Amino acid sequence: MNTVKKESRGLRCIVSICNFILALVMAATMCLTLLPVKTLKESIGIDDSYIFFLGMSDTSFGSVLRYFAIAAGFALLLISAVTSLMSRVDGFVTRRLAITGDILAMIALFPLTKAGALLLEAKIVFFVLLAIACIPFLFSFVYLAAQMGLRRCTDLEYLKFGPDERHVYTAMCFVLGIPRNIWNLIKKIGMFFVKIGKAIANEVADIFLTFKNGDWKTRVSYFVMGFGCIARGQILRGLLFLLMQVVFVGYMILAGAYWLSELPHLGRVAPQTYIDPAYDVEVTVYHDNSFKILLYGVLTIFFIIGLIVTWRMNIKQNKIAQQILATGKKLKSGKDDLRSMVDDQFHKTLLALPLMGILIFTVMPIIFMILVAFTNYDSLNDGYINNLFHWVGWDNWNTMLSWGDGEVRYGATLGEILAWTMIWAFFATFSNYFLGMGVAMMINKKGIRLKKFWRTCLVVTIAVPQFISLLYISKMFAPNGLVNGFLQNLGWIDKALPFWTDKTWARITVIIINIWIGIPHLMLMATGILMNIPADLYESAKVDGAGVWKQYTKITLPYMLFVTGPYLLTSFIGNMNNFNVIFLLTGGGPSNLDAAGVSGAPGETDLLITWLFKMVTTSEPAAYNLASVIGIIVFVVVAGISLVVYNLMPSTKNEEDFQ
Repeated sequence: MNTVKKESRGLRCIVSICNFILALVMAATMCLTLLPVKTLKESIGIDDSYIFFLGMSDTSFGSVLRYFAIAAGFALLLISAVTSLMSRVDGFVTRRLAITGDILAMIALFPLTKAGALLLEAKIVFFVLLAIACIPFLFSFVYLAAQMGLRRCTDLEYLKFGPDERHVYTAMCFVLGIPRNIWNLIKKIGMFFVKIGKAIANEVADIFLTFKNGDWKTRVSYFVMGFGCIARGQILRGLLFLLMQVVFVGYMILAGAYWLSELPHLGRVAPQTYIDPAYDVEVTVYHDNSFKILLYGVLTIFFIIGLIVTWRMNIKQNKIAQQILATGKKLKSGKDDLRSMVDDQFHKTLLALPLMGILIFTVMPIIFMILVAFTNYDSLNDGYINNLFHWVGWDNWNTMLSWGDGEVRYGATLGEILAWTMIWAFFATFSNYFLGMGVAMMINKKGIRLKKFWRTCLVVTIAVPQFISLLYISKMFAPNGLVNGFLQNLGWIDKALPFWTDKTWARITVIIINIWIGIPHLMLMATGILMNIPADLYESAKVDGAGVWKQYTKITLPYMLFVTGPYLLTSFIGNMNNFNVIFLLTGGGPSNLDAAGVSGAPGETDLLITWLFKMVTTSEPAAYNLASVIGIIVFVVVAGISLVVYNLMPSTKNEEDFQ
């Protein structure tokens, strides 16, 4: 790495600046594709008469302008890529301006538009531009990988790298490790199913061998649960097994078989209305209930699974009891079982209730929600009062993920809201985190007086219910609210600032207000953690000549990130589902005109969770089926982020590093 020929500083500077400027111009040009036709005409000063003279409609004129912008952006990006390559052949990305230019270029290619015009009208061009933007980075990765022999460098070699070279090397290792990680993931998934297959095969073999080698008591227990335990004197254990079987058989005869038989079609007879001749009034007769069929059908399936597990436990108990008696030992009595539940098996007793709660209140609702996503369940097809609902397969998913050619495009709306949800979660999490940490450090600093008073002032904001404070703040920033009135009285503004009526203003405002809400929580948590950082570390750093910023980046921040890593993850996930702040401040507004006709009428500040809420409360008809699709998407995104980040966090791998 040290023998690589270096360029002259003047050439490097010129090429980097050109690359940066071209990327900016390209980004501005590409932004033309994000504007509606009316705005395009006004911005370039074209009258409708010119469009009519050219023989084009508004739609065709907008398409021509968009394709022109795409072509111009393509040319500029190509030039940017070439200049970037020129500056990197020998320098391995030693110019930060060049890196910034490429990042801006790639960001400009992602059409976070209201209707996704660029992605819809020029899919091929979009992906070509994206590939072109990645060429300089790929070139740097390949070149550096060739210099390193496609191997990981030693610690000594890594220390010889410059700052930018280290960034490129880290990115190179990440990119080159993607195929290996994907292959490892595939192998893990395959091994998981192999283990499941082996476990099932072992269980089946054990059941067969137990029946073959067991005595008559054990064999009868295959058909009458608990018989073997009762016959061997374990009355309590046997009665519990027998009770489970009796309850199951009775339930299946009385109701379970019906729910299972109706589950494939969710009901046969819809509500019927007729005129009662005796009273000459309209009478509605209700028959099947699709909602109950789906709910109790799922419960019945869980009951069957529970019976299978219990039956297997019954077989194991008979096998164990037979083996114990064969050695001449005595079996445990009912009193011994009860004593064991509060002694050596007490952990199972404690976990039984929470496990059942997770099963009933978490697992079952998730499964029910997933099933609803494959039905036409809404307020018009509510399953009982108005009409039955039925299975519709993947129709709801096609609706939600389809970009379509009509006016209602759920896919574009979903993409925009998902992007805003991630942006909101990022800023809401890390702005509170770093600012809260900063407040805690300032209060903890030596020489600061009245520390308890300042902490108390911040804690008071936690004591006030968010329902009250957020609604009050919402009124304060309204067009006729206290803030606008105060600024107008001072003469600083002529008209009310659009805090809640403009998309950009509303999004920035909710992020800033969320900082006011979140800083006190972070301040309290950070205060306790900062007090546990050994003072010797700071003293040693001062002796070595480290300044305040160096101490923060090398001591305070790593310690905080290590300890609060799990909290950051849960905070990010919580902010993705932060219903209170958005709904109480803006109600999801301002209105999103491009989402007109979409169920729930989502606004510009709506998150996925608030859009889901609107779908089932304010939409007509209430789209429970589409809301379930959104719920599944939220679950998949949250679960994916949680699993990946949690397994990458050092605090879950090296727990003793900071002890």
